[in-house]
Amino acid sequence: LAKGVRFEGAMLYMVLADGRELGMPIAWSERLAKANPQQREHWELIRRGSGVHWPDVDEDISVAGLLGVPD
Repeated sequence: LAKGVRFEGAMLYMVLADGRELGMPIAWSERLAKANPQQREHWELIRRGSGVHWPDVDEDISVAGLLGVPD
């Protein structure tokens, strides 16, 4: 389960409850790529941490999606 996110350069890192981090290029999400830093930092956990939602740009990214497995 996710507990947070962080951005570094052109990468998004989803921080998991067990301390691991899953990374992806921001460019993989057109909405996040077009978002400004304030919009990227305004996120909330969804479904008890199974994913992250950015309300300002209407984007959802799940832990399962980053791992390439079905939700």
